[in-house]
Amino acid sequence: MRPTLLVLAIALLACSQDTSAPKAAKADGPAPGAATKPTQVGAEAKAKTETPAAPTDEPSPKTAAEPTAPAEPSGPIVEHTVKLIDGADKSLADYRGRALLVVNTASECGYTPQYADLQELYAKYKERGLEVLAFPSNDFGGQEPGTPDEIRQFVDSKYHVEFEMFDKVAIKGSDKAPLYKTLTEETAEGIRGEVEWNFTKFLVDPEGRVVGRFESGVSPTSPEVVAAVEAVLPKA
Repeated sequence: MRPTLLVLAIALLACSQDTSAPKAAKADGPAPGAATKPTQVGAEAKAKTETPAAPTDEPSPKTAAEPTAPAEPSGPIVEHTVKLIDGADKSLADYRGRALLVVNTASECGYTPQYADLQELYAKYKERGLEVLAFPSNDFGGQEPGTPDEIRQFVDSKYHVEFEMFDKVAIKGSDKAPLYKTLTEETAEGIRGEVEWNFTKFLVDPEGRVVGRFESGVSPTSPEVVAAVEAVLPKA
């Protein structure tokens, strides 16, 4: 009997003890007295919170790269007095209210056939307020050696131009015409810069401000020129 009683007593003693596992520390805080150490997630959240936001007035790369006219036009106004091919004075202020495409031309250049493209563009948009202003120049390759009368005869007989022709001008150097000094030195970033060859085109809005530039190899009838011209035509 005693061995049986002893076994029973041991079993009762074991049942009276709490055999559950110790309670784990709460997940939302350290045990009392423990050192505080942020978790990796907490550190990343803190870093994200403390990182300053990018300035809101910083232009995006796309915006900065797009050659668009400013919301509030600025810069010099093209209103110079120049000479027509017959020698008469002409103020460019007379064209105020119309869009202008100002082009330096030459009769013996590989780009000379652009006279036909200029005439096509002018014929298409003249009723909507476009003027093409051609300024012959002998500065590039000596490709405009003719007299005003010879130039006039050439463009009339070969290309039947209807737009305005002006007297020969210097486009570069110490004798640079005041108009071209404005176009190449006083205009906005992305427009100013020396003319590099014949048939460089400057687009002027109806208020007289230069809003675009297209180099020699860009045809006057190319999609980019046509789109730019249409964007600045005077409103009906």
